[in-house]
Amino acid sequence: MSNRLQPVDLTGGESVYCINQAQLQNALQLAQSDSASARRIQNTLAGVERELSRNERAALAFILIERLRSTEL
Repeated sequence: MSNRLQPVDLTGGESVYCINQAQLQNALQLAQSDSASARRIQNTLAGVERELSRNERAALAFILIERLRSTEL
């Protein structure tokens, strides 16, 4: 018996948190464009990927989504 968790598709179906493809494309564009935001995002992402395990990064992603969802603009 394997203790590995099965991945959950976040683009629809069973997942409580679904990814909107248009929003994802906008986020990727912001993170990859030649702007101050892109540099900050890439630098932060590099640090997170260097310091956190895959499971910790997944937990962080869900925490960020929840905080964005529950705070006002």
